[in-house]
Amino acid sequence: MDREKGSELATDTDTLCLFGGAALIIFGSGLIVSTALARRCLGQADAGNLIQAALADIDRYLRLRYM
Repeated sequence: MDREKGSELATDTDTLCLFGGAALIIFGSGLIVSTALARRCLGQADAGNLIQAALADIDRYLRLRYM
């Protein structure tokens, strides 16, 4: 019985940490995007080029990992 309560507590704690982390990420990105300078910089950035560069890095990482 104690073991079941312990695993329930661990699951509840993990869930709380997961949702707390997600809330902090959303709140932090909202703070960043709310500033005028950040909006200007994000407006000038080309999202397509950023995604292509990220995909190339991810592809390189996966190749190295499987070696």
